[in-house]
Amino acid sequence: MAVEAKKAVLEFEKPLAALEEQIEALRPGAEGGDAAAAAELAAREEELEKRRAEVYANLTAWDRVLLARHPDRPYTMDYVRRLVERPLEFHGDRLFRDDQAILCGVGWFRGRKVVWMGHEKGRKTADKIEHNFGSPHPEGYRKALRVMKLAEKFRLPILSFLDTAGAYPGIGAEERGQAVAIASNVLEMFNLHVPFVVAVIGEGGSGGAFGIGVGNRVLIQEYAYYSVISPEGCAAILWRDRAYAPQAAAALKITPQDLLSLGVVDEIVEEPPYGAQRDYDRAAELLGDALERRLAELEKMSGDELREDRRKKFLAMGFFVEGKVRGGE
Repeated sequence: MAVEAKKAVLEFEKPLAALEEQIEALRPGAEGGDAAAAAELAAREEELEKRRAEVYANLTAWDRVLLARHPDRPYTMDYVRRLVERPLEFHGDRLFRDDQAILCGVGWFRGRKVVWMGHEKGRKTADKIEHNFGSPHPEGYRKALRVMKLAEKFRLPILSFLDTAGAYPGIGAEERGQAVAIASNVLEMFNLHVPFVVAVIGEGGSGGAFGIGVGNRVLIQEYAYYSVISPEGCAAILWRDRAYAPQAAAALKITPQDLLSLGVVDEIVEEPPYGAQRDYDRAAELLGDALERRLAELEKMSGDELREDRRKKFLAMGFFVEGKVRGGE
């Protein structure tokens, strides 16, 4: 079922929204047989498509951040419902409580039994509160680790969907070991002997995302981003003013194209025209094809090869070469 984003209009989309309103105003007359209205409607629709293509071809890094945060963008469970047959959700970390900011479970993905997990932000106000806006507590990471250990025990591949602004920074979360929970997950993920594919489907925010993101292959959707810190947080540190977030977004190199060139991600997954929020089914199909292809690639490796492959991938990041500037300057 296609989903059209009509409720939320991003800043760079406002000129397009005005055209869309004109088109909707002309539609009743055109459908009623008014030849002049039909001709005007066709012209406006052609203009809208042309202008929309121009806008999306020239998105800034900040525009992409806004798209990644689009309130109508599909979340983890929107993909799980479309990609995983008979999904069975697991609850709780068996230490404190069940954190709904990270959802985990098992199911069947295109003929394979898999473990799935991901951040969930929630759609309505009550859901957002229940899911803590997708910002996990330590219990969420410990729940994810519990499920990953089950994957290791039963030799099941893991699919992980990243979409969080970051781990919850509250006092309670820190008191219960937020940093230790994330660090423990990272350590354990490096030692897994099963195929592990990660997909950044929206915001890939800092350690909050990385806490379930150490995969053999890391995919990112066309309008998602992945960053060590949010643009606002970076701007607050460097310029002491969050208003510089657009400049920070450009400097952080957080777009899929930048991340691919830097070796942080392995593949950019195409989205439906103008964003996944416009067609959930097509977005899931495209993402599912990429996940299936990567799983098939990894299933040819032994457990030890998978572990070593994952370690080499991440240890290779951040290498640089020092040298003198030409002319001795």
